[in-house]
Amino acid sequence: MRANIPLWIGLRYLSAKRRNHFISFISMSSMIGMTLGVAVLILVLSVMNGFDRELRERILGMVPHAVLYKYGGIDDWEVLATRVEGLPGVAAAAPLTRLQGMLGYGGRVQGVMITGIEPEVEERVSILPQHMKEGELSSLQAGEFGVVIGELLARHLKVGLGDKITMMLPEATLSPAGVLPRIKRVTVTGIFSVGAELDSNLAVINIEDARKLGRIDAEVQSLRIRFDDLFDAPAGIWEIVGELDGRYSGTDWTRTHGNLFQAIRMEKTMIGLLLLMIVAVAAFNIISTLIMVVTDKQADIAILRTMGATPRTIMGIFMVQGLSIGVVGVLLGTTLGIIGALTISELIAALERLFQFQILNADVYFISYLPSQLKLSDVAIVVSASLLISFFATLYPSYRASRVQPAEALRYE
Repeated sequence: MRANIPLWIGLRYLSAKRRNHFISFISMSSMIGMTLGVAVLILVLSVMNGFDRELRERILGMVPHAVLYKYGGIDDWEVLATRVEGLPGVAAAAPLTRLQGMLGYGGRVQGVMITGIEPEVEERVSILPQHMKEGELSSLQAGEFGVVIGELLARHLKVGLGDKITMMLPEATLSPAGVLPRIKRVTVTGIFSVGAELDSNLAVINIEDARKLGRIDAEVQSLRIRFDDLFDAPAGIWEIVGELDGRYSGTDWTRTHGNLFQAIRMEKTMIGLLLLMIVAVAAFNIISTLIMVVTDKQADIAILRTMGATPRTIMGIFMVQGLSIGVVGVLLGTTLGIIGALTISELIAALERLFQFQILNADVYFISYLPSQLKLSDVAIVVSASLLISFFATLYPSYRASRVQPAEALRYE
């Protein structure tokens, strides 16, 4: 019974009507501030997780996790791919040839990365087949010199399916007229859209056509590798190089897109710390509330002390009162934050339809909608940090209450 006295009295103080309404107002402000801080923190972290997921799935679904090169090119790529796929952590492998070039049509020119693929196996290492808007990837037949381009690139060149465009490679070709760039007329057989920058600078052709255009002696230039976990790629590609005999080398996605994902993670951390300040402000309100309550309850504290309450009991009473404000605010904020994180995408989409206004434009950003991914680990961190801040906020006012002397408090009563 004695152990429950701080809990019982602390909760009674919290629910009792006070003579000083300003204290009640500050208590409510503290609770609302804690609720809003926790809810906004969970919501923003979920949106940052959503952006991280979309960038990882869209960009790295198109960009190779890792690329294996061999000096002079790779012959019998199917044999090498089978051997690589047998290694731990490797999900699939496919041939890849890359060329730098330009596409031109009607006086408009755009620099592109020309990528040679084997259409039949590309689905194993890329999301490209799932994002075809027009045409099919299987239309890239060897010797027909078809090309699949991104939607933004097609819009820039103002071309559609069946149009013949000019592909130019920077390798010089000697002719009676002098040194000319290598030029080939190709036919647009497909248009893809992944909602990323690749929609404007990637052109895909059959790997046999790429070998002819690049005048590559070997069967393919390199081998594209997809790992079960993309974050295993930096170490995995060098393990593969070490397993193979010959002059092999490799590269991975962190060399080209690593800075982008590091920036997103840093932004998530910094935004989280900044929003945690909202919770800290609410905690300062708890301190103010408890200090005023301690001042208001001087006589009650003195009476409890004369009845045998120890300083530890008095400290526990006011810690219970302060923690109750924090716990209720955190629980309400967590509930609102989870609901918001689960519904924010649909809510923003509804507002866009209602006001005919697009918040995220696919021409500017990587995606055209606001993504959200709720992670229980983030919720646990936010709740734990908020409760810890609330706990520390109660220590000083509770200590002040425990130091009240009964004789001094009752002198003027």
